[in-house]
Amino acid sequence: MQTQQPYKPLRYFIMTFVSTYLLWFTGAWLSFQPNNNGMHMLVMLPGLLAPFIISLIMLLRNPDAAMKRDFLNRLINLKRIKLKFMPIFVLLMPIAVLLSTALSLLFGQSAAQFQLADGFSFSSGFVPVLLLLFMAATFEELGWRGYAFDSLRNRFSFFKASLLFSLLWSAWHAPLIFVKDSYQIEILQQNPWFAVNFFVSIIPMGIIISWVCMKNRKSVLAAVLFHFIINLSQEVLAITQVTKCIESGVLTLIAAAIVWHDRSIFFSSEPTGATHE
Repeated sequence: MQTQQPYKPLRYFIMTFVSTYLLWFTGAWLSFQPNNNGMHMLVMLPGLLAPFIISLIMLLRNPDAAMKRDFLNRLINLKRIKLKFMPIFVLLMPIAVLLSTALSLLFGQSAAQFQLADGFSFSSGFVPVLLLLFMAATFEELGWRGYAFDSLRNRFSFFKASLLFSLLWSAWHAPLIFVKDSYQIEILQQNPWFAVNFFVSIIPMGIIISWVCMKNRKSVLAAVLFHFIINLSQEVLAITQVTKCIESGVLTLIAAAIVWHDRSIFFSSEPTGATHE
């Protein structure tokens, strides 16, 4: 008798994309309406929560009690985060930004990029940008690591699951490019290639976050904190979009090095969500 699959990735991603796209495209339309005053964020925020809400629904509806306990443990158990991994955990993204900024000088970019930014690179209506950056990291990872990634890992090798997830994660952001005053529409107006780079950069970032989560015993909290560090690292310095294009190349090289270093895990033929120490 065939065993029922514990995960339903196709159903999850269809529900997540449909709900997010409906809310975000509605929010995009509202953002251009007169006297909006940032109220479109009341529609945008539920779209941000969609991956987590749908993940939670599918976990609660699953009869496997062990799966629910595992998710809760990965969320609250600080012992899953390895102390010896903390330097990489904290410094990897800031170093990538600094290295990319230094390399950008070779392409005519200003050394003034090493100065602290005057403010955030986008606006978010009545929601403080710093809070939005934290919410994005938190609720995205609660959804992605709560159900989405494991649903792919249950069927594919770690490398295939990481790459497929990263492609889907990049595509999930697409409606943001139509929202007034969003970071994505701002860079699109500067140069369409900068917008392309934004979506490309998500792919190596997704692979790296998956690796960080795995190296910390699948800790959801580790993924949230690392994601937040990524978000902050993009906003602290006054780096240009040319530098961010260089950064995408740096991140791709880092992701490739990580895959090569842990190739025994990334290319394991075992399609399970087991924790790797």
